[in-house]
Amino acid sequence: MKSIWARDGVVVSGWLSIPSPFTAEVLGHQGYDVVTLDLQHGMISFEQMLHMFQALSSTPAMPMARLAANDPTHIGRVLDAGAYSVICPMINSAKEAQAFVSACRYYPHGVRSYAPVRGQIYGGPDYFPKANDEIVKLAMVETRAGFDALDEILEVEGLDGIFIGPNDLAIAFGCPPVSESDHAEVRDAIASICERTRAAGKVAGILCSGPQAALKRVEQGFRFVSVGGDIFMLTQAAKNSVAAFREGLRAGA
Repeated sequence: MKSIWARDGVVVSGWLSIPSPFTAEVLGHQGYDVVTLDLQHGMISFEQMLHMFQALSSTPAMPMARLAANDPTHIGRVLDAGAYSVICPMINSAKEAQAFVSACRYYPHGVRSYAPVRGQIYGGPDYFPKANDEIVKLAMVETRAGFDALDEILEVEGLDGIFIGPNDLAIAFGCPPVSESDHAEVRDAIASICERTRAAGKVAGILCSGPQAALKRVEQGFRFVSVGGDIFMLTQAAKNSVAAFREGLRAGA
């Protein structure tokens, strides 16, 4: 991810909420730079996450996780299981961002306990000396408190960027939860987060409803985008398939 960003490229992520190693393996071979396991809102347990990481290891995609919570024990376990980058939800202050970053880093830069287990098997013998720098750490800004504290959050050393949760952010501004809001206040807030994050020398990322929406976000300056998750893609494909069948049935009646 960092090598892509170093040349001002865009990292595109798959998004998994269904607990299936096979689905993870399939998505990992489709051209995504990373595949993110959603441990916050997805249906994925720790054991299922481990199997999905193992499946992703056989693909070109880097394993990533959206954490369930900003908890050092949980963060350590996810990293030890083989997540190479993490997104932390509901970061509302610089103090919370610092706690998140610290949980991801070994001493003297953090409080992560050493026992990478599978992380080292997957990452190799140089895992320990490189982990503090190589593991990407993105804080989610998705509340009014997080938005108001953004400049202080961006000052946290070791934080690589901000990932916007557009649905919760829309709710925080009193609007319906949608990935691409039509409300001016939400649009302005997203644009402001992106601009301020890039000005701070960090990466701006956002969850998108699909490829066209993601392309518009890239034009705004976002350099990390998700272009639709497994549940959304499965739902849309199934809905379109059934609709096409019924339309053909009616046409032939």
